[in-house]
Amino acid sequence: MASEKALILPPPGGPAIVSVVETRRGNGVEQMLSLYTSSSVRGQNFLKVQFYGASGSNPGAGGAAYKMISERGISREAFAAAPGVAMARNNTFLQNSYGPFAYASGRSSAGDTCLYGWQQIRSSQAAHTQARNFGMIQVRLRLCDARASERQLLSVMYGYTVTGTLNGEIWNPYGEVKGADEVLGRAGSPVYPDDGGHRAGAIEIGYEPAPAALRRQPRQVKAPAIAPVPAPIGVRVPLPDPAIETPGANTDPMPAPGPVQQAAKAGITVPSPDCIGDAAMTAACRR
Repeated sequence: MASEKALILPPPGGPAIVSVVETRRGNGVEQMLSLYTSSSVRGQNFLKVQFYGASGSNPGAGGAAYKMISERGISREAFAAAPGVAMARNNTFLQNSYGPFAYASGRSSAGDTCLYGWQQIRSSQAAHTQARNFGMIQVRLRLCDARASERQLLSVMYGYTVTGTLNGEIWNPYGEVKGADEVLGRAGSPVYPDDGGHRAGAIEIGYEPAPAALRRQPRQVKAPAIAPVPAPIGVRVPLPDPAIETPGANTDPMPAPGPVQQAAKAGITVPSPDCIGDAAMTAACRR
């Protein structure tokens, strides 16, 4: 059966539906949704829903046993759903949009987290009248995952949606529609905006991470390419020797060079202009 015909849906974000198997009974219908499984624990993740209504709803089919959830029966279901995992029931009172629910959880020897949740959707005895509110819906959830935490798996119990119902008001399993909150429109009862659109204590719905290809990657800005500076063409001219005094640049007398500086000088000695053309060169000019 196509997943579009499922009478119950997991929350947005997963786990994904693999297949849907429907069984019609004389007093209702049952659907088993196989869910995506990423765990070493034996068995398949599933979300099961059972609708109990009037006998004769599906002529020719045998009726399902109309029984309430019992402590002993639900314990056997939890251990059978996750073989080899020590499941412990959580004793905290919990409630989703359909009413109270409960669950058991445990961790396998390989470190996988498992959760088995159950819920019975039925109107209260006070809502039962002569011709309405007698239907019942039962839900079971089995989830084992190698990378999710117990709180992430528990979010599926808060986020699933029942899309099917029973025909006629007599088999309405939800009871009377709840009215608006009494504080609305009342003086002295301020209403504040929710933090991020969620009520205090709410948990995130869904736990499967997005594929790596869909994850948002940080934008990388590349530095502009710098063109290499071309090498100069021609003869390299050395820089002037700072020891040579530039005329007019400094009027202070130059200090006499030391012995090391005199020994480091190299080149040709240029005679003074006074010695050029003089036949009788003095001893100073011949040096």
